[in-house]
Amino acid sequence: VVYGGASNASGQATPIAVDPKVLLRILHSGSNTLISLRLAGQGDAPVLVKEYQLDPVTHAVLHADFYRVAMDKAIQVTVPVTLKGEPKGVKQQGGIIEFVRREIEVECLPGDIPDHLEVDVTELMLHQGVRVRDIATNPKWKALSDLDLMLVHVIMPKAEEAPAPAEAAVAASPAEPEVIKKGKKDEEDEKEKK
Repeated sequence: VVYGGASNASGQATPIAVDPKVLLRILHSGSNTLISLRLAGQGDAPVLVKEYQLDPVTHAVLHADFYRVAMDKAIQVTVPVTLKGEPKGVKQQGGIIEFVRREIEVECLPGDIPDHLEVDVTELMLHQGVRVRDIATNPKWKALSDLDLMLVHVIMPKAEEAPAPAEAAVAASPAEPEVIKKGKKDEEDEKEKK
């Protein structure tokens, strides 16, 4: 279906049919790909794929939602974040890098949508991180995600403590209650005492 845009003031979605192989190739080229969709009687329309469904077995495209965009109006899109370099905190201090958030929301014109936002993590030391506010800004887009949102940081690996050998042996065998049996001999001893 195609929806949105000035030519669709009623807000109704228009059902269309597209070649699924061509659409799948476009979807594999990356997210936020601007597509020129030729509609019968309406000419070419710039659209973005908002949602799509794949067959769980064959991975064939079952359905796609195309959103008409105006090239002169800013839109909100989700852009992937990629990492560049190996942090010094990993190489020199034995930390590990934790990729907390792999995408952020930005606002830009449809023609200026970045393929991805690259974050250089080379200078990160242990317990340091990169937040949305630390990403290099660009006049073509504006970050909409919370500026304090952590994207990536270097942390100390968590080590499990091994139990002490004596504790391990005790923990391995569960404690059994001691059972005292009364036999005939015990009963005879009790009778003699009375």
